[in-house]
Amino acid sequence: MTFMPTDNRLKVMLAIIVVVMIAVFSIDPIAQQPGYHQFADQRRMFGIANFFNVLSNIPFVIIGVMGMRLVALHQATGGLAELRPMYLTFFIGVFLTGFGSMYYHYQPGNQTLLWDRLPMTIAFMALFSAIVGEYISARLAGKLFAPLLLFGAASVIYWYLTEQAGHGDLRPYALVQFLPVLLIPLILWLFESKLNHDRYIWGIVGAYTASKLMELFDAGLYSVFGLLSGHSLKHLTAAFGTLIFYWALKRRR
Repeated sequence: MTFMPTDNRLKVMLAIIVVVMIAVFSIDPIAQQPGYHQFADQRRMFGIANFFNVLSNIPFVIIGVMGMRLVALHQATGGLAELRPMYLTFFIGVFLTGFGSMYYHYQPGNQTLLWDRLPMTIAFMALFSAIVGEYISARLAGKLFAPLLLFGAASVIYWYLTEQAGHGDLRPYALVQFLPVLLIPLILWLFESKLNHDRYIWGIVGAYTASKLMELFDAGLYSVFGLLSGHSLKHLTAAFGTLIFYWALKRRR
């Protein structure tokens, strides 16, 4: 493999990032809709409001602990040693997401949503950095890791502060949440991993995409299944995506 094709691929990715950023920031600021907090399933059980939306976050906590233990004990043989900080940070983010989302769903509102979204950006950016390291360059991933984490956290804080000021703007957070979903399949297509079994990463993308669809059809799925709403199913499906990455770090070579 020569450097020129790699450089060209990186130029393609950079061009896509620039075009998407221009497109996103060319539209008006996007405020958080008040109706976002009105979930289909608001049942209270055992004194816990929105019981199933709260309970369905427990898998994040469990998988976060499993993943942190795997990486801390140097048992993540399905990953690259130089990317251990990113793997560990990802599972820390997953762990904190579980508690942040429980807190938010117990008392839905913009103030609690802040603590749901902050750890999610940690997980998003750490995972994206790790995939860059596995497929493109561990050195590049190391350079991107801290700036991506800071940008992720800043996007949520910026949204919250603008929301408090009465002119909320979700555009930076939308980039953090959806741009990696666009770039990761492109990376898998353009680059070859140092590890085998791309299917794990495709599985993560598929699980995340399915979870967003379930969130979109929150009330519809609740009317079909009765027990669980689309939002609760979103949590379970997204947690399954984190479990796929845990399996990847155990099984790939």
